[in-house]
Amino acid sequence: MTARRAGVAGSLLMIVLVAVNLRPAVAAVGPLLTEISDAFDLSGTAAGALTTLPLAFFGSYGLVAAFLPRAPRGETLLVGAMALLVAGLALRLLDGPVTLFAGSLVAGIAISIGNIAMPSIIKRDHPARITTVTAVYTVAVTGGAALSSGVAVPVEHLFGATWRLPLGLLTIPAALAGLLWVPRARRAAHAARSAPPPAVPRGVAALVWRSGPAWHVTVFMGLQSLLAYVVLGWLPTICQARGMAEAPAGYVLSLTAAMQAAGALAVPVIARRTRDQRPLVIATVALTMAGFAGVTWAPIGTVWAWAAVLGFGQGLGFAGALSFIGLRAHDAHVAAQLSGMAQGIGYVIAALGPLALGALHDATGGWNVPMTGVLLVCAAMLIPGTAAGRLRTVGAPATPSLKGINSEISGHTPH
Repeated sequence: MTARRAGVAGSLLMIVLVAVNLRPAVAAVGPLLTEISDAFDLSGTAAGALTTLPLAFFGSYGLVAAFLPRAPRGETLLVGAMALLVAGLALRLLDGPVTLFAGSLVAGIAISIGNIAMPSIIKRDHPARITTVTAVYTVAVTGGAALSSGVAVPVEHLFGATWRLPLGLLTIPAALAGLLWVPRARRAAHAARSAPPPAVPRGVAALVWRSGPAWHVTVFMGLQSLLAYVVLGWLPTICQARGMAEAPAGYVLSLTAAMQAAGALAVPVIARRTRDQRPLVIATVALTMAGFAGVTWAPIGTVWAWAAVLGFGQGLGFAGALSFIGLRAHDAHVAAQLSGMAQGIGYVIAALGPLALGALHDATGGWNVPMTGVLLVCAAMLIPGTAAGRLRTVGAPATPSLKGINSEISGHTPH
């Protein structure tokens, strides 16, 4: 039992090592964006694209994975993702706007590989602890983002350096995570050579993409991510428009990030006390709507409390959306396909959020109309979310032929 627990702890640690690297490449840019823009004489639009470009590609690998006849093993994908991330981070440090944007694009693609690979690994290695392990993974992701955004400027000032130092230091944990996963990737490759697993039939991907529950998971993933991007891109600006100074407005964003970790940890607690995940979705929608409304219209002195509510609700939503991938998938193969679909389409939906909010603000000259639209998106999450939260399984036991796969995979209760 002790050895088993040590193995579980070791597996969790390996997951965390990758997870903490999946957001800093984007999160650390925000506090340094003005300095980077001045260094390369970037326009406001170009500066905005520098942060939204990698976000738009967060699910790009998922759109490609559906067409691969035999997807690489998860361990191999994670090693490749970390190597590609190091390359993208290093490319950004070169002197020129072209390499700056190219490195951001490469980093976004690298992160997408990690994003897509991890849920299927969790499903395969921790099938009885999906919500708990996903919560730990989510906390590591949000924690990495919060830490990197919080220390980027202090590190730069401490060493009297430029923006290149804090962004360059991000290569170290990424390289470390990749190197630590190499032995597992080698063992997995050796096992595959000894007993090669059968290729996943192409029909599995097609059936997943035709599945109603899979689309419910995908749309919920996209909408909750859209709202997260709105917070990341516009929350400090909204607070400043209400009269807050720049530094406190940034701390409000940090508070929401910290509370997202708390919300993620609450997901397995809620899951153990409910028959399915629909109450989790309802709580996510209610808290997120209340948080957005409070931050926008409540007395300015209460913004901190509403930001905490908003962060907690979004933590529930993010961890819940990732958990749906493992909970709704029948096995790791289906989880890989569902992960690619949900995050590939979901992050494309999400990338539209900050752009749409900015356009509405420009068109109306205020935040009332844009934030009303945000509340409507929150309410709309109930439809796919409650459907995704029902106890149904996408997929059937894998067999060498498609005869063993359900002709309609949308809606069987797991046995």
